[in-house]
Amino acid sequence: MDVSRLAALQARRSNIRNICIVAHVDHGKTTLSDSLLASNGFISSKLAGKVRYLDSREDEQERGITMKSSGISLYFNRGATLGLPSVEDEFLINLIDSPGHVDFSSEVSTASRLCDGCLVLVDCVEGVCTQTHTVLRQSLVEGIQPILVLNKMDRLITELKLSPTEAYAHLNGILEQVNAIMGTFHMENLMADDTKKYDERMAQLKERLSGGGDDIDASGEDWQLEDRDDSDFYFSPDRGNVIFASAIDGWAFRTENFAQIYASKLGVKVQSLRKVMWGDFYLDPKTKRAIGPKGLKGRPLKPFFVQFALENIWAVYDATTNDREKVEKIVKALNLKMLPRDLKSKDARGLLQGIMSQWLPLASTALMTVTEAIPPPATSQASRVSLFLDSDPALRSKTASIESALASCDAESEQTIAFVSKVYAIPTNMLPSTKPSRAISKPSKAMPGGAVSLEEIDARRARAAAMAASAKMSNLGNAQADLPSGNGAISLAVGPEGMQLPKVDANAASLHALAAAPTPSTHTPSIDDSANANQPSETLIGFARCYSGTVRVGQTLYVLGPKYDPLNQRDQSGNPLHWSELQVEKLYLMMGRELSELSAVPAGNIFGVGGLGGKLLKSGTLSSTLDCPSFAKVKGDPPILRVAVEPKNPSEMARLIEGLELLNQSDPCVEVFVQETGEHVVVTAGELHLQRSAGLPSNPTQDVRDDTSEDNGDRDADPTPSSASLGTVIATTPNKLATLQIRAVPLPSNVVTFIEGNAALLRRLTDDAELPAAAREEDTGSAEARRQDKVNVLSQLEHEFAIAVKEGWAVEKEVWADIGSRLWSFGPKDVGPNLLVNAVPNYTRASWSQSASSKRGKRNAAVASAPDSSDDKEVDEESATARLALEAEREFQSRSIKDYEAFVQTGFQLAAQAGPLCAEPMRGVAFFVEDFKINVEAYDAKQASLLSGLIITTTRDACRQAFLRWSPRLGLAMYSCDLQAPSEVLGKVYAVLAKRRGRILSEEMKEGTPFFQIKALIPVIESFGFSDDLRKRTGGSASPQLIFSGFDVLDQDPFWVPTTKEELEDLGEKADRENLARKYMDGVRKRKGMFVERKIVEHAEKQRTLKIK
Repeated sequence: MDVSRLAALQARRSNIRNICIVAHVDHGKTTLSDSLLASNGFISSKLAGKVRYLDSREDEQERGITMKSSGISLYFNRGATLGLPSVEDEFLINLIDSPGHVDFSSEVSTASRLCDGCLVLVDCVEGVCTQTHTVLRQSLVEGIQPILVLNKMDRLITELKLSPTEAYAHLNGILEQVNAIMGTFHMENLMADDTKKYDERMAQLKERLSGGGDDIDASGEDWQLEDRDDSDFYFSPDRGNVIFASAIDGWAFRTENFAQIYASKLGVKVQSLRKVMWGDFYLDPKTKRAIGPKGLKGRPLKPFFVQFALENIWAVYDATTNDREKVEKIVKALNLKMLPRDLKSKDARGLLQGIMSQWLPLASTALMTVTEAIPPPATSQASRVSLFLDSDPALRSKTASIESALASCDAESEQTIAFVSKVYAIPTNMLPSTKPSRAISKPSKAMPGGAVSLEEIDARRARAAAMAASAKMSNLGNAQADLPSGNGAISLAVGPEGMQLPKVDANAASLHALAAAPTPSTHTPSIDDSANANQPSETLIGFARCYSGTVRVGQTLYVLGPKYDPLNQRDQSGNPLHWSELQVEKLYLMMGRELSELSAVPAGNIFGVGGLGGKLLKSGTLSSTLDCPSFAKVKGDPPILRVAVEPKNPSEMARLIEGLELLNQSDPCVEVFVQETGEHVVVTAGELHLQRSAGLPSNPTQDVRDDTSEDNGDRDADPTPSSASLGTVIATTPNKLATLQIRAVPLPSNVVTFIEGNAALLRRLTDDAELPAAAREEDTGSAEARRQDKVNVLSQLEHEFAIAVKEGWAVEKEVWADIGSRLWSFGPKDVGPNLLVNAVPNYTRASWSQSASSKRGKRNAAVASAPDSSDDKEVDEESATARLALEAEREFQSRSIKDYEAFVQTGFQLAAQAGPLCAEPMRGVAFFVEDFKINVEAYDAKQASLLSGLIITTTRDACRQAFLRWSPRLGLAMYSCDLQAPSEVLGKVYAVLAKRRGRILSEEMKEGTPFFQIKALIPVIESFGFSDDLRKRTGGSASPQLIFSGFDVLDQDPFWVPTTKEELEDLGEKADRENLARKYMDGVRKRKGMFVERKIVEHAEKQRTLKIK
């Protein structure tokens, strides 16, 4: 089947199926894809599972896992499977193979958005794993139809040595687990929808009550949970949405396959036998009828599924391994065409695969299920269109025609709408315009097993030789063109190694051509420029689906960003707001590692689109009209792993920034930003994602937080009276004009949790308060609502403090009284889990809920305006200057904290943003401003003008010193580690976890398997290289899944030194035991260029100078 035929099938909407393959890592997705590709002649059926055709990246082949979503279009004739091929039964299958590693969950999200259904693979031995939950939930969120594939059934025979009856019980248990997960998701959605309807009804009833309807019962006590049909949510073999398979051996079946085989022998209808092929149904040998458990009457009968399906498969496996004579009988009984040399082969596994792939072909079973269980694009879009569009009633009324076009999936519609779920990079020399196109040949019918004829093999060899010769000449010509000319007309950029650096292409999206490297705590490695000097430039291709109309080459479309609003298309200056124009340059048919050019793509198809460089960031909507709303953003977990990058050669900084922008555009789960310290930071989902996205070594910016502990400690600080409370610091500005007293107190844990849980609300209230006064006055209702929201937040905050005081969680209970009216600000960034509280005697300021702007206080005039003396021509300059100085001194004497409260707040924000330990944000600290005095006697005109800035720095330093008066702690970012391991390697697993300072949470043995399910916590700092180390120590039998779980306090004082007699006797004066908190703190401080206290000279009597690493 050549590409032109596949392109022709794109116009038949009813015969199109868009599917993706999703599963946990190493559950057999790519192996299954290889078997499907072999049915279309891409690879040999004997190489399925070994080639990993869709893993086109070099690192994917080396690691043996999929790291990106890859699409390919397949041909399937449903009639040919039944022996009746017809044109009406020709189907176009748009297949997307997605990764299973948790670091690439965003790739699963982008693939799900483009598809109408998915194949969910579950390993029959490992069972339901963490990513299985994730992909099942993703299918429900995106509204796509899932098909369950119980893969690796061969492991039940060869590894676990289960009998057919035991295997049936094991499979039934896995199926029940999957259905329990689906039932949980169904109830969550049902309760969420019901709560939304209940709130809407109560709001309507209250409106009617306010209109005078006193007889209306608005209590809602008679409200009942809606009963919704959930039969379509569950998997059941008798419904045809469960496949039993072994992708590595090339076979798969449904209960329908064996029902068709035995229906004629038993003299029953296929549909009747299909209903009893799964479950507790047994064949009565006397009556030849199906009976239930009650009809057994103590007889040891076997279920239909065991007797007619599993026992036959077990028999084939046993015969190919132990009894070759029986193999010939099986081949003859099944009417299979096997060559004599294959039957006599000593390769038992090859013989087994040959028999099973002919008897129960995997590709035919899987694609037949896809065409029957997954709806066509038109049917699917009609039910999913509400998931794509905004639910705003005003917007929905304006876009009714758009919604109708999306639901109909009409290729003839005037409204062309497509969605680009992600953008990926491909080398420019891999584009169809730069290489000969490749035709895909249909398997020969004359050869058994879909084999290719000798003539076709010779033709392929000739084409391959011609392509190789052409590529060789092309590379030779490019090499000659790159040589510098003698007249100096060509300017070469020479790097630090004397190698030519490639120019950054406008569409390049890889960092491999950039001299970038992370900045670890000890040294700063960089990517070798010379190794990447000859890298080919890359082009950005959009992974898209057309939902309405037809996308054509040369067509002009609008690119709508995620924030685009059809009701607000332009800003006040008339410029486009979150949209731009795009001329479609190229359209491609996705063919795995290759692309085939198309002239047009009708609705319902998945395709690639070129020319998106600089037009689209991560994802977006393509539309022929600006009235189309932007599709909802693809949902995914936020990235959490940060790496600081810098160029080895500072002159390459511009290229680094450009490369980071392109990387940010091409990867849906990468964030790039510049920190306050000036560092360029790349944020990824994990270590593996970091190595794939940027090609960088795994050295993180150690993610920590400054926290407090209730244990006090001695810290060097400004002199403070001994009678002052713990955490109190009295600080004076350098010019001695102002003195303030600040006290730090730890916040109760429940208050910290409350503030962090409402960060989004606090950010919204803060942003709204910063609007111009005119904008706030335009909508008094919104302003009142914002004020009420602030009052509610303070009320809930006081309630949390009351609970903490009652339960004994609060330190120094008396300081929390009336905290709502004294609250000054949250921090850092006005939303963090730290508080600034007014405790100055005889000073009352507006509370946080009443302030016009909680982020920037209004600044009063620091110096009164000088009077205009231009009218008095006779007054000399000296007297005028003296008068102004006198007025300024009088004005200064009348100043108080009210004139400087904005600067105190700014100092607090700076301290909360960068704590004293390693300049990371603080967490869980309340700072009380207990006193503020102006020293009038030390007045100096020059120094008074500098007082505002000095108050900011003094407040910042005082907060940090007050923080250090308590026993500070570091908050470490933690991973939740989930892994499976056999019992014989448990000791090695625990050893690796202990080495990485992990903590075991649970250990359970999976019933019916020799595997233990282990859950643990491990610091993100210690996780780099953890997966590789674990696989090496366990021989590859354990592979972890790391998911970010939050921050955990490291209960160790970074400043601890032995002081007591017992500690000195045990550890000595040098404290040889490693201080882990100090190690982490010094690592971050050194990376940031901060002072690190280290002993350069050790054992001075020997004069041994240590080398600074």
